[in-house]
Amino acid sequence: HKRRQFERVLFNNFLGAYTVVDQGGSIYPVSLVDVSYEGCLFQVPWDVKRDTKMEDDAELTMRMYFTNQSFIPVVMKIKYGREFIADDGQTYMQYGCEFDASMPSFQAVHAFIDFLYKFAEHSSLDKGSKKVYFL
Repeated sequence: HKRRQFERVLFNNFLGAYTVVDQGGSIYPVSLVDVSYEGCLFQVPWDVKRDTKMEDDAELTMRMYFTNQSFIPVVMKIKYGREFIADDGQTYMQYGCEFDASMPSFQAVHAFIDFLYKFAEHSSLDKGSKKVYFL
């Protein structure tokens, strides 16, 4: 639960993700929902009348931006897509993907995911106390 909360803050305020779709080389922003060593879940706004669902097993590259101009490319395969209605009533298509761990850039992604897990394990909540604890 703690890791997911941290991921939400990180994904919404710090890390930009863009997916390169092989259909005409289009690049468009996606929202990361969850990430693990095996893969990730991302979502895009969805209009069933206008949008086309990506095929299962389609390969795509996600760009994980850490600055405005630098990113880590992550190759992955779509394992499933499903419609999702958020609390605000907006409809999204969520895609569950599996990372290609054989790509050299995956080493950086793995280290980043390792940081997320370690942060969740070792972080403390700031409850306004004045005392600082060093462990």
